[in-house]
Amino acid sequence: MKIYRHYTERPSLAKGFAFGRKLVGFALPLISCLLGSANSLAGEIAILKSSDLQAYAQAIEGFKVTAPASMAYTEYDLRGDSELGKKLARKIRASDASLVLAVGLKAALAAQVEIVDIPIVYMMILDPSKHHLATPNMTGTLLDIPVDRQFKILRSFLPSLRRLGVLFDPAKTGFQSNGTARHAAASGFELDEFPVASEKEVPLQLRALLTTADGLWLVPDSTVLTAESVGFILESALAQHVPVIGFSPEMTRLGALLSISVSYNDVGRETGLLARRLLDGDRKLPMKPIPIERLNITVNQKTANFLGITFPNDIERLIDEKY
Repeated sequence: MKIYRHYTERPSLAKGFAFGRKLVGFALPLISCLLGSANSLAGEIAILKSSDLQAYAQAIEGFKVTAPASMAYTEYDLRGDSELGKKLARKIRASDASLVLAVGLKAALAAQVEIVDIPIVYMMILDPSKHHLATPNMTGTLLDIPVDRQFKILRSFLPSLRRLGVLFDPAKTGFQSNGTARHAAASGFELDEFPVASEKEVPLQLRALLTTADGLWLVPDSTVLTAESVGFILESALAQHVPVIGFSPEMTRLGALLSISVSYNDVGRETGLLARRLLDGDRKLPMKPIPIERLNITVNQKTANFLGITFPNDIERLIDEKY
C-alpha cells in the first residue's frame, strides 16, 4: 500500500481571536486541541536507499507495517552513487523530516556525513560496526545473526558435529577480532579457519578444509562466494559427505544441508519498531545495532537423506521450510 506525502496546516491563533473576545474561552481550548492533533498526525520519515533492489523494497515494506501509521514517507534513491547520496542527504537535512531511514551501506554513510540533527535508523547492512556507524544520532538493526546464536542452533541440529571449517578473506571478514572461535568453542565446536586472498585460492583451500572438517560453515564473503563458486563449493562438499551450513534459503535449495537467515521483511518490521520507539519520544538510541529476533531456518531434506543425517525430533518445530 502506497502512503503519499501529506501536509497538515496548523490553525493560527489570530484566526481564533477574530471571532471576538466573547469566543475566546471556547476558541483557545479548540485551538489547543487542533494543534495537538496536528502534532500527532503531521510528520515525515525520509527513506534514503542505496539502490532500487528487491531486497530493499521488501525491508521497506516491512518497516512501514510497524512504523507509526500516521507518518508520511518520502523516498530518495541514490542509485549506487555516493556523491548523489550526499546531495540527497543534504536535501533531507533541509526538509521537515522527523527521522531518516537509511537502507543499505552507501545510504547510511551518506546520511552519517551530512545529517547530524535528525535521528537516523539504518537497516540492511552487514557488520555495521566495521563501518563505524556510531554517531550520536544514529542507530539501526543487524542484518547478520550473532555468531553465538548461530552456533547454539547448529549444536541443536547437529549434536555429533565437532569440527567446523570456514573459508574467508581476512580483508573482508575478520574472525579474530570478534571472538568467533571462542563462541564456537562455547557450543562445542572446533573452528578451523581457511583464509583466502583471492577467488583463485578457493579451490585449494576448500580441498584442505574438506579433508579435515566435519562441516562447512559458509559466511557472506564476496571473495569466497561468487556466482561461479557457489555451485562448485556445494557440489564438492556433498561429494565428500560434508554438510554445508549456509545463510540463505537459496543456498538450502541449491544443496546446503541447512541455512540460518533472517527475512528482509522481518528486518524492516523490527527496524520499524525501533523507529516507532524513537518517534514516541525515547531519544536514548541503542549503543549497538539491534539483532533481529525472528530467524528463518530452512532444511534440504534430500541432502539430509543423502548424508544419512536425522535431526532430533524436538527441533522439528524450529524448521520454517523444507526442500
